[in-house]
Amino acid sequence: METLSHAISASSCAKLTLPGNDDISRRLLLHRHRHGSLSSLNLPTLRSQRKSRAFSKVECSQSSNSNIDFSDPDWKSKYQQDFEKRFNIPHITDIFPDAHSFPSTFCLRMRTPVNEEFACGYPSDEEWHGYINNNDRVLLKVINYSSPTSAGAECIDPNCTWVEQWVHRAGPREKIYFKPEEVKAAIVTCGGLCPGLNDVIRHIVITLEIYGVKNIVGIPFGYRGFSDKDLAEMPLSRKVVQNIHLSGGSLLGVSRGHPPVTDIVTSMEERGINMLFVLGGNGTHAGANAIHNECRKRNLKVAVVGVPKTIDNDILLMDKTFGFDTAVEEAQRAINSAYIEAHSAYHGIGIVKLMGRSSGFIAMQSSLASGQVDICLIPEVPFNLHGPHGVLRHLKYLIETKGSAVVCVAEGAGQNLVEQTNAKDASGNIVLGDVGVHIQQETKKYFKEIGIPADVKYIDPTYMIRAVRANASDGILCTVLGQNAVHGAFAGYSGITVGICNTHYVYFPIPEVISHAREVDPNSRMWHRCLTSTGQPDFI
Repeated sequence: METLSHAISASSCAKLTLPGNDDISRRLLLHRHRHGSLSSLNLPTLRSQRKSRAFSKVECSQSSNSNIDFSDPDWKSKYQQDFEKRFNIPHITDIFPDAHSFPSTFCLRMRTPVNEEFACGYPSDEEWHGYINNNDRVLLKVINYSSPTSAGAECIDPNCTWVEQWVHRAGPREKIYFKPEEVKAAIVTCGGLCPGLNDVIRHIVITLEIYGVKNIVGIPFGYRGFSDKDLAEMPLSRKVVQNIHLSGGSLLGVSRGHPPVTDIVTSMEERGINMLFVLGGNGTHAGANAIHNECRKRNLKVAVVGVPKTIDNDILLMDKTFGFDTAVEEAQRAINSAYIEAHSAYHGIGIVKLMGRSSGFIAMQSSLASGQVDICLIPEVPFNLHGPHGVLRHLKYLIETKGSAVVCVAEGAGQNLVEQTNAKDASGNIVLGDVGVHIQQETKKYFKEIGIPADVKYIDPTYMIRAVRANASDGILCTVLGQNAVHGAFAGYSGITVGICNTHYVYFPIPEVISHAREVDPNSRMWHRCLTSTGQPDFI
């Protein structure tokens, strides 16, 4: 499918208003992109400008909201109106204003499956108060920052004025816009593997059956399954999916790349699919949004609902995505192994490379959870290997004082240090250089040159982590995401994704969560906590 950069082009300034882009990091990355080196930067000058980083965010926020005049006494209400317009979720009635609604067939007090006896009407229980009102909302931001200089502050205006921002609450509605016996639902999993895929598939199928849907299929191997004539759709039922959550991977298989969106929608028309559940990351969601728009263009009554799947936890606005907790838990095994290897060797150094193309959440949280990491390196924070303030100099200090050290590095960190191939994978993502191997080689070379023996061990658990089954925390998250995806489709929403926001489940319009990848804010409290745990200095 289209990659993030193809799907929606976000201005660089707008990106700076969100976490992960303090002024120094931004300028370092920009300089590195233009010149390929940090050597010509005046780092002391940059360090002295830290105080202005919060105000840079505010100034950029102003320019990204250029239609709002902050001198206008009513700017706050105008901003809220604009927010409500952007976060309004598309509905079937936008295209079919005369679309009929029906009493919901989802009622947990009515346990008899829907069948032919209810062809002229659906059973409902007016006494059951388990439905969500369409006007229910969840607060997007819960911290009222008093100053733009507060750690992690995200401000709309220079005074950090509090503005309430509400998003749609997820869950079953009392009225539905599809008759279950007329629904053919399809599920597709795209991109790479991630713990929890089978859990989500399972609960989409189970919830569809509770609504009364009998025609459920899986599209094999991602979007490829819509165009490859050799790949037959897989019939799904509760009996088929009952125990799939006990294994990792995806029952349906995954793949990268895509046929043209028009071909996908044509295939959906030919198959009679009118509900599509898409499990994937930013690029996959860009594809889901394109499918939604093409369906609208053709006046098709189709609900397209995304479930965000990214082990990197890099989807905007959400607390976390499924698979992330499992990845952090599994990473502990690799980090602990690296610690034991390093601690048991004379001048031992353990290096662990974890996932995180553009976001360092797994490396940060894993380092924080383990308590065994001395250096954590993430894409959002530039660093030097060599020099008086470099990583290697600090490793020398650790060997001299502790006798061993553990380094945790995200795969997207330090890409300025490794050779660039400019190659891209099937999803259009740039193929990254192997920073873990590079650090391993440079570490061995450095200690050999200074005449200090060092025993360096390197561990890359990437594919082991991706393939495991979801842990208990992710299992719960996957269950609720799968259920709410079905509730959203039956409620008539399309072009949406479901996520968890401030511990509550919500629906977002897809474009709002895929404009760019979510990143670690180097000025956030969580990154500060990680630095407190590792005790590492500034490597620039």
